Amino acid sequence: MNPSPSSGVSLVTGGCGFIGQHLVRLLADRGQRVRVLDLVRSPHLDSRAELIVGSILDPEALRRATAGADCVFHLAANPDLWAADKASFDVTNHRGTLAVLAEAKRSRVRRLIHCSTESILKGIREAGSAPADESVTRTVADMPGPYCRSKFLAEEAARNAAANGQPVVIVNPTLPIGPGDHRVTPPTRMLLDFINGANPAFLEFEMNMVDVRDAALGHLLAAERGRIGERYILGGDNVRLSQVLEFLEELTGLPMPRARIPYSLALMVAAVSEFTADHVTGRAPKASLTGVRLAGTAMTFNNARAREELGLAPRPARAALRDAVRWLQSDGRIERSLPAWSSPDLAGAVTS
Repeated sequence: MNPSPSSGVSLVTGGCGFIGQHLVRLLADRGQRVRVLDLVRSPHLDSRAELIVGSILDPEALRRATAGADCVFHLAANPDLWAADKASFDVTNHRGTLAVLAEAKRSRVRRLIHCSTESILKGIREAGSAPADESVTRTVADMPGPYCRSKFLAEEAARNAAANGQPVVIVNPTLPIGPGDHRVTPPTRMLLDFINGANPAFLEFEMNMVDVRDAALGHLLAAERGRIGERYILGGDNVRLSQVLEFLEELTGLPMPRARIPYSLALMVAAVSEFTADHVTGRAPKASLTGVRLAGTAMTFNNARAREELGLAPRPARAALRDAVRWLQSDGRIERSLPAWSSPDLAGAVTS
């Protein structure tokens, strides 16, 4: 078995993020010494972790964070699908990864887990709907926008580092959902907009959802059991958006939209919305071109390798969605009253 991160310090870059906070808690629960490097101080970070406020692009902060680290979990990234400054994706996601890889090599870190994304494993409007696995190959030209291009180049850097002898393992989480998304990442924003009635219609598409706690556990298992140079899809259930909406309606008692938007119309609306955001408002568009382009293909994935080699057994998407709704309600983010809130399915507390 590969070595586990049981001695020394486990560094989590981006440890105040959605997956990061759950990973920090898991590591601390296992008796690890945990250090976090993040841009902001989060009140939700586990108190057992040492926090260094700084950027992966700041050589001094990165060197201080990596000093004495036995294992590095690199999660720091810009997860949004739109930014006013498009170059910022490459700066943070690609160049930031290069910096982390270089410092980990200099510090002789024993294992580095690079958090990539499922979105780079699919091409734009590709034919067919077979779930993708880790064997797929893409090029940067296949990427539907600057976020995906930056994450593709970051993963390529991680793969090249492994090929040159660095102990790097890659994980590709699918859409993480569940409790504790204080920064409201795109998957949680999608759920929240539907629950709050902000979207009167929807674009049907297929996706893979994973409970954020299982995505975090997958990082830890990759450190313990993952093969150097390999990628592991940390995914759960493949579902259609219409199925998600049906469950949200059953769960909350709130009516979900029935009207479907054609892909061509959604793409046109996203183009106008993003142009307005880029050149007029400077605020995130309602729909991004990258998001709509990703929805234009079947974002379904096969998680067999993570199940068989890592031992990851993700919980069902329905359970993750239920806990996400519970948390959103407890955190005061749901604006409408929930008629079904007293149902047995929603009873009980949730741990974020």
